[in-house]
Parts: sequence; structure tokens; C-alpha cells
Amino acid sequence: MNRIKTREIAVQLTYQMMINKEEPSEAIESFKEAFEGDITEIDDTYLNQVVNGVNEKKDQLDVIIEKYLVNWKLGRVSKVNLSILRVALYEILHFEDIPNKVAINEALEIAKKFSDEKSVSFINGVLDKALKDM
Repeated sequence: MNRIKTREIAVQLTYQMMINKEEPSEAIESFKEAFEGDITEIDDTYLNQVVNGVNEKKDQLDVIIEKYLVNWKLGRVSKVNLSILRVALYEILHFEDIPNKVAINEALEIAKKFSDEKSVSFINGVLDKALKDM
């Protein structure tokens, strides 16, 4: 099971739920129906925990994110970056088996893939400040 790939999918589904106003179960089901490849490579338990957890704790996660935005409002953060931040913070807060540095590094790798270079620095800054306060 590939947690790195699954984390990437969790970010994509979190983004998809924002855009399509979907529930986690709908997003996960439509992903699985459309998935091309070996579905056994996806960590199903982790995917369900993260996507459902981010959805349930969205308001709490957004309060933390907003606290560490410098001269920004939450509404100005791109949906892609917000998805990355929510997934990373959820991991930091709720997965003791994932080291915080791993959660942050993986978030930065996902940002490099789906966002731009400025976003990588932005996400790193928010997560780093949040982590120092925890």
C-alpha cells in the first residue's frame, strides 16, 4: 500500500468535495469507479480516515490555518492549497504514526505537483508556524 499516492488522492478528493459540494462517501466512490490502475495500491483505511476526518474537522482546521496566515484571509487561499493544508494539518493532529516532518514534507511535494513555487513556500510557512505552536 502506497501512502504517498494515497495522500495525494486524499488531497484531490478534499479539493473535489469543495468544488462539487460532495460528501466524502460520494467523492471516494466516484474516485474508485474512475480509478485506472491497481486499486490495491491505495491505502483504503487511510484514505477513508483522512477524507472523512478532514470533512468532519474542516472548521477546526480552518481556524488553525487562518491563525497562521500573514496578511491573508482564508477566502483568498486557493482551493488546492487549502486542501493541501487541511490534509497535512489533519495528519499532524490525528495520526501519531506519521511524523510531523513527514506530513509537512509530503504536503510540500504535493504542492510542487499541483500548485506553484510560491505556494510551496506559503504552505511551508503556515504549517511550520502551526507546528511550532503545538
